Amino acid sequence: MPVSRHAAQPLYYLDRGSGEPVLLIHGLGSSSADWAFQIPALEPRCRVLAPDLPGCGHSAAPVGGYEIAGMARALWALVDGLALPAINLVGFSLGGSVALEMALQRPAAVPRLALINSLATYRIDHWRKWLEARVPAALVRVIGMQGMARLVAKRSFPLPWQHEMRRRVVEVIGAVPAKTYLGMAGALERWSALERLARLPCRSLVIASEFDFTPVAEKQLLAERIGGSLVVVRGSRHGTPFDSIQVTNASLLALLTDAPLPEAERWVRDEGLDYPMAQVAVGIAAEHAADAAALAESREWHRGG
Repeated sequence: MPVSRHAAQPLYYLDRGSGEPVLLIHGLGSSSADWAFQIPALEPRCRVLAPDLPGCGHSAAPVGGYEIAGMARALWALVDGLALPAINLVGFSLGGSVALEMALQRPAAVPRLALINSLATYRIDHWRKWLEARVPAALVRVIGMQGMARLVAKRSFPLPWQHEMRRRVVEVIGAVPAKTYLGMAGALERWSALERLARLPCRSLVIASEFDFTPVAEKQLLAERIGGSLVVVRGSRHGTPFDSIQVTNASLLALLTDAPLPEAERWVRDEGLDYPMAQVAVGIAAEHAADAAALAESREWHRGG
């Protein structure tokens, strides 16, 4: 797994495929391995870069604390270090906030932008935002990361065929240090792009799930404000890249290849897991995990030397 040392701290990233570059930015409490269902669909057409955000996966925590603008600058340092004059951006949840911040920092360098279950602000201006911000934080302090991860897993993936997704959520989010999780959640709550939103020059897409944690209406307004298209996935919950792989991948490919979006009748949650795709995804996740083991072994060797 390559590492960029152009930011204030090392930033690890997956680098696969060839073609026009696209940066996939994961959500809160996760890593680049979360894009395992999208990478196989995108890499035949694009050079896919999927970083571990600062403090996530293999990447070290930021020196000055967590801020969305700081994460965006760290990713621009990665892009600059790879000598890429422009890059397409795809962000999920918190990663969508980072992607939008990147596009606002350098609008001319972003040809295309996709935001999945993301908002233009997470400041508490609605009771649902209060619940989503304060209840998980309280749960972390009371029942710990493992307990909170189990609740998130059941809420996000309640269907019988999604048992592996629930297991993965508990395994990944449950292993995140509480300080990291709460620090990133606080950064999200402090961040807002509302005052800076305008019609971006890039082609934009907002993917929203019918049963996301926050209202579809806010995503609709975001799409209107940035001049983007809107895809609302019926039956999907917050984890749309996982529970609605087909429409997510088809929509992203349409955006990245300047093709028409899928027909509206295809905007539905998957009815089950695509097992051939799942096997490829498992391989990508295993690659990320193997890199973690190698990194830990290297650090231990250096300490011993």
